[in-house]
Formats: sequence, C-alpha cells, structure tokens
Amino acid sequence: MMESDAHLLIVDDDERIRVLLQKFLIRNGFLVSAARDAAHARKILSGLEFDLIIMDVMMQGEDGVTLTRSLRETMKTPIILLTARGETEDRIQGLEAGADDYLPKPFEPRELLLRVNAILRRAPAEQVQNQGPKVLNLGPVRYDVERGEMWQGEGLVRLTATESQLMRIFSEKCGTPVSRAQLVEDLGRSGGQAQERAVDVQITRLRRKIEADPKQPRYLQTVRGEGYMLAPD
Repeated sequence: MMESDAHLLIVDDDERIRVLLQKFLIRNGFLVSAARDAAHARKILSGLEFDLIIMDVMMQGEDGVTLTRSLRETMKTPIILLTARGETEDRIQGLEAGADDYLPKPFEPRELLLRVNAILRRAPAEQVQNQGPKVLNLGPVRYDVERGEMWQGEGLVRLTATESQLMRIFSEKCGTPVSRAQLVEDLGRSGGQAQERAVDVQITRLRRKIEADPKQPRYLQTVRGEGYMLAPD
C-alpha cells in the first residue's frame, strides 16, 4: 500500500485545527475523514475502516487517551496522539494506552506528515502476518473475520453454528473453490453437518443471509465441478 492510498481519520474537537489538518493531508494525497469528538469518531469507526487515526488528547467529553485505550480492545489501527501536554508522563500515559506515536503541540505539519508516512510504511510488513483481511465486504453485508460476526448496516445477522463454521472456512480461502468433500471433512471435525446433501442445504440458507438474490448468487458462488467459493468485493 502506498502511503497516498491510505484513509486517515482525524479526531479533534477544535474545528480550526481539524479543518487545517484535513486540508493539509488531502493536499499530500491522503483520503481524510474527520470527527468532532470521541462519540462522533466511534460512529464513523463502526462503519468504516482506516489505515491510521490522528487524535487529539484534550477533548470535551471522552478524552483521546481513554478512547485510544478503548479502541485497542477491538482494533489494531495505528494511532497518533496530538496534545498540548508534552510532559514525559503524559507521553508515557498515551503510549501505554496503545498509541503508536505522540506529537506535542504546537508542531510543524511536515513533522506530522513524516510520522504518518513512517507508520504506514511499517504497516505492510505487519499485514503480511495476517490471514487475509479482517473484514469481508459482501455488498451491504460485512463479515468480521476475527470476531466471526456478520453485519448488515447496524444490525447483527444471526448465524447458526454451522453457518458460522462455513463462513470461517470460506473466509480463509477467499477466491478459492472449496469442494463439498472438503466442507464435509472440515465440518465433521468441528461437530457440524457431515453429509454433502446437508452442506448444500446449509449453503442455501447462508445465501439467504448474504445474497440480494440467493438464486443468482454473487458472493457465495457455485463453481461447476469444484465446489463453492466466497468472492467478496
């Protein structure tokens, strides 16, 4: 990933700083979204993924350190904290909360740009260790691979145990057909349905939760002579 392909989120309750940073980073080739406070940031993060978050510490309501600590429970997105409090103890507190970097105000925008690019250059090496993407987009449906959760808009889609197991199998082999025999074997090991006809029935039910038209599947495809294949966006 080139740095200029990255999507950044700025979280700052100072509108002037927020707008200036957004314009500066856009001029340097980034896609940039902005949140006016922690609550706004949470709402944006519930529907979008970002490559890096730039967050002010001193905000009305939930502060940046508290939000960073909370986000670290569910995501690994790099975070740079910005604050007028540049004392050593404050920096340590921010880093202990899970921030990747800490930049005291006032700062030179070019220094922020250097730090952003440095963090983004480290990201590809870390991503290589991951087993595929964390979230699969299937039209309006999102599947969180790590949590094993399926969402449509703000609503959680209920999956049976067998459907959850099928999604785990398919998400590990996106774009690659998985034979019925392999599905029977994998499901059998986990105590799921272990007959090819039963697998077909489960696939049909799963398609109803994924596809706009289950009879003409776009995302959970049948590959003639090879089996089934998950093809996310």
